[in-house]
Order: sequence, then structure tokens, then C-alpha cells
Amino acid sequence: MLSLLKISQIALIDQLTVEFAEGLNLLTGETGSGKSIIVDSLGALVGERISSDIIKETAELARVEGLFTIRTNDDLASVLKEGGFDVDGEYVELIIRREISRSGKNRIFVNDQLVTQSFLKKLGAFLVDIHGQGDQASLFNPSTHLEILDEYAGLDDLREKIQNVFAELTESSKELRDLEQSEAQKLQLMDILRFQIDEISKVKPEVGEEENLIEERKKLLNVEKLSQLSEQSYSLLYEDENAVVTNLEKVTRQIAELAEYESGFKSYLEDLQNTIVTLEDLAASIRSFRATLDFSPRRLEEIEARLAEISRLKRKYGGSVENVLKHLEEAEAKLLKLENTEIHQEELRKRVEILKAEYNRLAGQLHEARQDAARRFEEEVEKNLKKVALEKGRFKVLIVRDESRLTAKGFDKVEFHFSANLGESLKPLVKVASGGEASRLMLVLKTVANLSENPKTMVFDEIDIGIGGRVAEAVGLKLRELAKHHQVLCVTHQPQVAALADHHFLVEKLIEDGKTKVLIRKLNIDGRVQEIARMLAGEKVTLTAQKHAEELLRKGMAV
Repeated sequence: MLSLLKISQIALIDQLTVEFAEGLNLLTGETGSGKSIIVDSLGALVGERISSDIIKETAELARVEGLFTIRTNDDLASVLKEGGFDVDGEYVELIIRREISRSGKNRIFVNDQLVTQSFLKKLGAFLVDIHGQGDQASLFNPSTHLEILDEYAGLDDLREKIQNVFAELTESSKELRDLEQSEAQKLQLMDILRFQIDEISKVKPEVGEEENLIEERKKLLNVEKLSQLSEQSYSLLYEDENAVVTNLEKVTRQIAELAEYESGFKSYLEDLQNTIVTLEDLAASIRSFRATLDFSPRRLEEIEARLAEISRLKRKYGGSVENVLKHLEEAEAKLLKLENTEIHQEELRKRVEILKAEYNRLAGQLHEARQDAARRFEEEVEKNLKKVALEKGRFKVLIVRDESRLTAKGFDKVEFHFSANLGESLKPLVKVASGGEASRLMLVLKTVANLSENPKTMVFDEIDIGIGGRVAEAVGLKLRELAKHHQVLCVTHQPQVAALADHHFLVEKLIEDGKTKVLIRKLNIDGRVQEIARMLAGEKVTLTAQKHAEELLRKGMAV
């Protein structure tokens, strides 16, 4: 149950707080007063997509917050535990907060813990079910009929099993088809793979090899310059009359002699000797390097050829040596798989047959379960049609078993047939249901399908549009009946429905200080009389309308 809803900085709403209760909660108000904003905000709390366009023009951040109390069950506990929440006791209390930022940094919190939108959508399925005028159009689409029937029958577990088997069957069948391509195509592919493997294996590129070759080529192209630099450096360090090492040795001897008379110079002797050793080592390295310098046109040609081979492979197989080697590994694996095709094909054929048998078994169970549920569903729907002023209405669930049509939902086609009037044959909904009849039928179907579920908050947004009088009263009574099992929130323009509310809220749009604001308040008895009278008479409430409103309210409270 939703007990508290807070909306901040959304559309025309600055701050809005409303406390709902058990039973039938009705929201009324003039067209455009902001009732749909409240429904949309509630939708955002249970994972529906919401755009930053709904943020109030003067704000950067909008916020919706709701307090829910719900009875726990195994499925809900599983979802909560998956999200890292502890479940203890028969009921769980959840505070959900959603923040929508103009910058796009939107955040969702459940009991002050940050969660994802996908998690919120999973959780929201246990909390709120929103039905609007758009649901009427969905009734004319037969693909939704199967979903409604399965919801009524409680076939979630069986549906999940067949969905998993279907996914595996589809994947295995595709793999088998790929393997069973023509022999010519298979041989052609094997030839291509062998060529690629041979081409890369002959070159045998290694990671880092290209960089080393480029360095060596650079040295070969600059042998003359390197020889000159080496020779000059060695001479300056070691060979010249005034070589650095020779002069440094002289300085060291002189400092050693000075140190005999002034001990402060002794500390420099070790550093000088270390420097001489370092420079001698450097001179030896330069001499060795100079000895290796030898321009070899043949070696340069070999390097250029090797670099060209590596470059050609890189262009063909991914732009880097790493990608070339990865392609080699993948090509070898593909070739091995193709060479063992017959063995693998036979294994796949057996696997596909096993999966088909399992699919048919589960689809058969689904079919039987749907057949059993359909009879009960028909009875429940026809019984409830009488409660929404469709006394002569008849309803039939047509299930066609088509084993040539495999889907993740089984091989059944389900379509609802309906007749609103005596003497008319049952026909598909799209051919017989008018707008008003569709509204009432949708209410019946949704409520019957949901009665088997744990109590939740059910929201109906103007589903009673296009009806009035006795029919509107019948719809209101059906909503009132539904409210015994679920908390019901309903946006309505029908006074007959409003008179049946357990809790009546008025949504108003006011202008203060040159700004438009949306407010909501719970009506007392006098307020309800005035609002119902407005719904009956329009802007100018007459005494007759007021008396009619009082009569409607007395009648509604007596039900």
C-alpha cells in the first residue's frame, strides 16, 4: 500500500504531499489541473522512464518520494535480497526516492540505498499496477490476451522454464544450421583458413620484434655518424694527450697529497676514484660499441624485408602484431572445429532433439494449464461483467494449439471473443467492443487477472471516460469491490464514481503571485458535496446539483 507520496519541482508542482489510505482513493479536479502529473510521478517511483523535461522551469532538480508498506512473499523477498536488502517479518516498509536532474545525473534510492532503474522496475511490479486509457487499445491486440490469461493462471514459473529451453533450442538450432551449410562453402572456408594460418605461421611475427628491427635499421642507416661520435668520445675520454681520465688521475694524486696535510680533502678521494672507474667503464663500452659498427647492406635489406612482411600482416589482420597473433589463434580454432564438423554436428542433432522434446513437454503443460484456467477465467469475467452493467455480455477465451509455431511462450495462440448484446454471436474484441464497453471490459479483465496476486496499489487513470449514468455507477461499484483486495487510486471525471470513494482528493490549479501552482487536499463531507456538484453541473454549481450530489454521496456511503 502507498501511504505517502511527496512530489517536488515537477511541472507546475512546487511541493506536494498527500497521504493515501486503504480502500478506494479518488482524485478529481478540472481538466488540466494536474491529476496526470501525480499519476506520472507515481509511475516514476516504480521504474517507468521519465524525462528531464518534467522538471519545473525554475528548478535544476526534481524529486518524487513514496512510502510503501507491502506483505512479503517468496518472489518479493528474492528480489529484495538480490538488491542487498534484509527481509524480516510479514510486512516490509520501503521508502523509494527518485531524483531527476536537468544535467542528466538521475539517482534512485530505496531505503536510502542507491539502486538501478532495472532493479526499481523489478521491485515496482510488486508495488503498483497502473492502468490508463491506453490499455483499452491494447485489449484489441491479441498478443496481450495470452499475457492476461497467463497472469490470471499464475504461470510465471512454467513460462520461465519454457523460455530458457526455447532460448537454448534456438541457439543450438542456429549453430546446427551454420554447420550444415553446403560442402562447397565449408571447403572454401577451410581453404581460406589454411591459407591465413600458413601465411602468418611462415612469418612468425613476435610481439616487440618490429620495434627492435626499427631500432637496428636506424643504427645501420647512421653507421658513419655513430662511428665518428664513438671515436671522438673515446679519444676525449681515454686516448688524447689531455684525456679526461688521464687528467682526472693526475688531479686525484694531487688531492691525495693535499690530504696528507689537510684531512678535509680525504672525503673527496673516494668520489674521484669512483668517477675514474665510471669513466673507464664508459670508455670501454664506447670502444666495444665502435667495434660492432659495421655497415651491412645485406642486413639492412633483410630488416627492410622483414618489416615489410610484418606490415603486410598488420594491414590484413587487425593493425597490430597482437591482433595478427589473435587472428591466427582464432583461425586455428575455427579450422579445428570445421575439421571435426561431423562429430560436432551429430552431437548438436542429438541436443536439438532432446531440447525439442523438452520444449514440447513444457508447451503441452502450458496448453493444458491455459485450457483449465480459461474456463475459470471465462466464468469469472462473465460474472463480473454483470457488475459493470454488461448483464448480457458473454466472454470466451479461444486457444489454438499450433505446434508448427514455436515461441518463448509456447505454441498457443490466445484470443478473447466478446458479445455485449443478447442475440449477437461472439466475435474478436476488435470487431465488437465500443469505447465504453472496452473500458468496462478492461477493468473486469485486469481486476480478475490480478485478484490472485498479493495486495498492491492499483492505479486507474480516467478509464471511465466515455461512460456515464448507470454504467458509471457500475464501474464505481466494481472499483469499490476491487478496493477490498487492493488499494485503489483512481482519477475520474464521473460524479457517480466519485460518490463511492473511501477517500476523496481534489487536485486544483491556482494562480498565486503571478505563478501557477498545483495543490491537492483531502475533502471532508461538505467538500465532497461541492466537488461532486461541480462534476454534475460544471463551473456554476446550482442548488439542484448540490442536492443531487448529496443524494449520490448518501447512496455511495450506504453501499
